[in-house]
Amino acid sequence: MPALNGFNLWLVAIALNTLLLGVAAIAPKKLLTVAGYLHAWLLGVLVWGTLGWRGYTVVMVYFLVGSGITRVGQAEKEAAGIAEQRGGRRGPENVWGSAFTATLCALGSLFVPSPWREWLVLGYVASFSTKLSDTCASEVGKAYGKRTFLITTLQPVARGTEGAVSLEGTLAGFLASVAIALLGWGLGLVTPLGILWCVLAAFVATNAESAIGATVQERFAWLTNEVVNAINTTIGAVVAILLAAIAARV
Repeated sequence: MPALNGFNLWLVAIALNTLLLGVAAIAPKKLLTVAGYLHAWLLGVLVWGTLGWRGYTVVMVYFLVGSGITRVGQAEKEAAGIAEQRGGRRGPENVWGSAFTATLCALGSLFVPSPWREWLVLGYVASFSTKLSDTCASEVGKAYGKRTFLITTLQPVARGTEGAVSLEGTLAGFLASVAIALLGWGLGLVTPLGILWCVLAAFVATNAESAIGATVQERFAWLTNEVVNAINTTIGAVVAILLAAIAARV
């Protein structure tokens, strides 16, 4: 992976993300708020500066697919009152709720030796595999879930209920986690076995997030969706790293 003293790499990171920020500013369709774009610029610089174009590709694919899937069934979700706010446009809280853990993994990979370097890069991919899984499961479930159940009791609940799961959403989430894991493998960021760790970690983390939503989220004002997203991606990264570490010692 790139070293921190790769000055040219950081110059490319700043130039590229500044160019993309300018393009986003004049684009008619806004995927983020103004503040969201500024924070996304910082995220992009950090990712490119640490993991190069491969790591950057992962976060861009997550962002584009995640933004697109948020708009699936938008009219139905708005009518039901369960659509994302601001027409699906993301703010700084959404950027870091989704990518804070991944950014820590990317930065940490610069300062540790093998095998921790490879494990942290795995955690980076797993966190986005987890987050896209969660996003797809939630948005597809809200738009197309025919029967939704509370994950802790399996009692039928309305679509959009915190902690609700559906067959349609679960399948979409699984496919999303596989897609990001395969992308990470194709880019050389994870091993073939790492694909399995990412998918398993995403499954565990996404269901853990649903359990949090069904049990304790409404009890604490500070436990916002963005905080829960950060917990979700952290679980995904940690589970993937633990699985890889255990496998390495077997």
